[in-house]
Amino acid sequence: MMNLFRISIVRPYLIIRYFFHWVTRTGSFGPGQASHITPSPGLSQGTDLQAALFRHHVKQYHESSCSVASVVCVVNVLRERYGCPGPTVIQQAILEKVRTAHWKERMEPGGYKGRRGLPLAVLAQVVQDSLRAYGIPFKRVEMVQGVPTQGRSRQQILGHLKNFQFLDNCLIIAHFDQGAFLKELNIPHISPVGGFDPSTGFVTILDVDSDQKLAYRIPFNRFYKGISTRYAGMFRPFGYERGGLVVIHLN
Repeated sequence: MMNLFRISIVRPYLIIRYFFHWVTRTGSFGPGQASHITPSPGLSQGTDLQAALFRHHVKQYHESSCSVASVVCVVNVLRERYGCPGPTVIQQAILEKVRTAHWKERMEPGGYKGRRGLPLAVLAQVVQDSLRAYGIPFKRVEMVQGVPTQGRSRQQILGHLKNFQFLDNCLIIAHFDQGAFLKELNIPHISPVGGFDPSTGFVTILDVDSDQKLAYRIPFNRFYKGISTRYAGMFRPFGYERGGLVVIHLN
């Protein structure tokens, strides 16, 4: 039933919305578009978390596995930081090891009971259980839901971005409307945050989408809008409410 709903109602609606933004030059076709970053060896050099994210960045292995690529990335970053033994964790391996919320089944074509991908709250639980499964020390995993009209939420998210950039004491995975950032359909998407520049307000996204060959920067206002979306209400039957952040606080 869910698959039929997704095919017959959700996708046509998303396509119509995409063309509306294209014609009206709104959404990702409007001001504040993503700016792709020219590759540089310097981005992946260094001992800080930001450089490690560029080293361990991977692309999702199919259209709904953005959560897998994002979690594998941060797991390998932290395994490197803490000197955990063993080979680099790959996407298929983590799905076999971490069975939280039927994660592996959610990646299959039919999903788990018709549900594919991970809503924000489920992503937070999967991140926490993945760190525990691989014996990675951490202080806590925090879920921060974006709320469009609350200044307190904006300041909280700005604080996490600054801590990541300057204190090197956390990692951030964003759960966002991909069509708010890029000229793509307005669908839920997940990718790690790769940097923040408070002087310009630009947030770097290490997008795991295989169609996005390069990382990109977006203005904070657009970033906040993308993580505060309710996904037009079309994804509520699949468990999606709003976007937001999953913040891994380190010891």
